[in-house]
Amino acid sequence: MNRKDFLKKGLLGTGMFVASASLGNTMQNEIDEIEPLEPIGYNHLPNTDSKIKENSVIHKADSRGKADHGWLLSQHTFSFANYYNPERMHFGVLRVLNDDRVEAGRGFGTHPHDNMEIISIPLEGDLEHKDSMGNTAIIKSGDIQVMSAGTGIMHSEFNKNSDQLVKFLQIWVYPKKRNVTPRYDQITLDKTKNQNQFQQILSPNADDEGVWIHQDAWFHLGTFDQNREINYQIRKKGNGVYAFILKGSAEMEGQLVEERDGFGVWDIKDLNIKTIEENTEILLMEVPMTM
Repeated sequence: MNRKDFLKKGLLGTGMFVASASLGNTMQNEIDEIEPLEPIGYNHLPNTDSKIKENSVIHKADSRGKADHGWLLSQHTFSFANYYNPERMHFGVLRVLNDDRVEAGRGFGTHPHDNMEIISIPLEGDLEHKDSMGNTAIIKSGDIQVMSAGTGIMHSEFNKNSDQLVKFLQIWVYPKKRNVTPRYDQITLDKTKNQNQFQQILSPNADDEGVWIHQDAWFHLGTFDQNREINYQIRKKGNGVYAFILKGSAEMEGQLVEERDGFGVWDIKDLNIKTIEENTEILLMEVPMTM
């Protein structure tokens, strides 16, 4: 996909545009969100001068794309909207990892999505969600929200409060089945379950712990003391794992990974992690590397 097509895609397919809490803009989605990147491949490979092993990649926090709209500060690990890097389109089926900060009383007007699994992880503040399925909800730190866009949905997201920021992660994962019936779900996590261990927050199984999506992916969150050693076992052969450090720092497979860095690794059976700082918080996203 060339830059012109990507920009058209970023402006229409993501439906990301400025709106205030009193304005609900709508936009027709005429571009299929999954089609431009088929087939999924190893687009996540590091540059040739990288000193990282051939089966891993490091994305430093300061190398991310940045969009500052005043009301919205968004940092993109992968190409998104006006940020286009042909070497950073996705990690396997993990398509979007946005680190967003929304000013008080502002947000995303009503916009469309289709054929994408969309996960929101609030980090601070209250985010109000409304969608075309009739759902109205508030999500905050400790909650996990998921939408299967499927055949198509419209939704909006706003900072509920007039006196504080909202910070959240927006994550998109390609589904393994297209044109499913749209669905919405959210849960509140028991944070005692992620102290010095990884708590499962997402899986492919509706009866398992956490929310579920239409993909063979598993997400885990954990907050760890200094110098903790953790071993994460890959759930499905052929999957890779992408780690995102929310706070603190850790060593993963010999690589230093610091706050807001991303580290992806594939062709492994397990991932060895040693935390460096106290209260290091890690999000692990295990995903298929191909469609």
